[in-house]
Amino acid sequence: LEWLLVPMHQLVSWGAAGAMVFGGVVPYIPQYRDIRRTQNAEGFSTYVCLVLLVANILRILFWFGRRFESPLLWQSIIMIITMLLMLKLCTEVRVSNELNVKRRSFAAADSKDEEIKAPPKRSYLDFDLNYFWHWSKFTDYIQCVLTFTGVTGYITYLWLDSPLFVEMLGFLAVFTEAMLGVPQLYRNYQNRSTEGMSVKMVLMWTSGDTFKTVYFILNQAPFQFSICGLLQVFVDIAILLQVYLYSSYPQKPVSHTAHPASTKAL
Repeated sequence: LEWLLVPMHQLVSWGAAGAMVFGGVVPYIPQYRDIRRTQNAEGFSTYVCLVLLVANILRILFWFGRRFESPLLWQSIIMIITMLLMLKLCTEVRVSNELNVKRRSFAAADSKDEEIKAPPKRSYLDFDLNYFWHWSKFTDYIQCVLTFTGVTGYITYLWLDSPLFVEMLGFLAVFTEAMLGVPQLYRNYQNRSTEGMSVKMVLMWTSGDTFKTVYFILNQAPFQFSICGLLQVFVDIAILLQVYLYSSYPQKPVSHTAHPASTKAL
């Protein structure tokens, strides 16, 4: 039976690797379709995109210091592309639905903005916390991501020979990813509702994170991956508990004024 077991084992390995590379993207497909269909991005927190972009950029940098399995590297690349597509859609939908036409940007205010006759003096980078990650153009998000990548990449290049720095970088990467569901968890708590959030996406999160954690353990990935994978599963379960609680015991949603930080959720 060895002639049969060897190819079967190889197929299972390929299937597991493929699931690792593309499995993380699958949960966002129903959310992406819901946003396109309803032209409403209120139920999805774009801070989820921020968390995943930061986590996967740091994971790629960690790879240069400690080479882990290539499927995990490709997973990060695919996830970055996916999050940029989600950001593009959410930005387009949100801007088209906003009654307030004032534009917010990562860079300095545009003097051609019709609403602003005399642009206020502003530094090149607009780090006003009230409007951070709530800009009106997709290019502003690209600028921010490239700036973060350039700065962290340069720091990593300088400290790449330090084992302590490399291990801390790896832990920071996977811990950031483990916090993925926290913005959604907080958004649901704020709204006292999970309306607008794709439950299918969260279920896929939970199954995917469980599979991913088991994959880390069985393939003896760096210990940071396994620990933070377990933490991520716990956060997913907490969100599913919110779905049950808010559907079984509905509460009056908390009224919010239009605010940039409240325009996104999964």
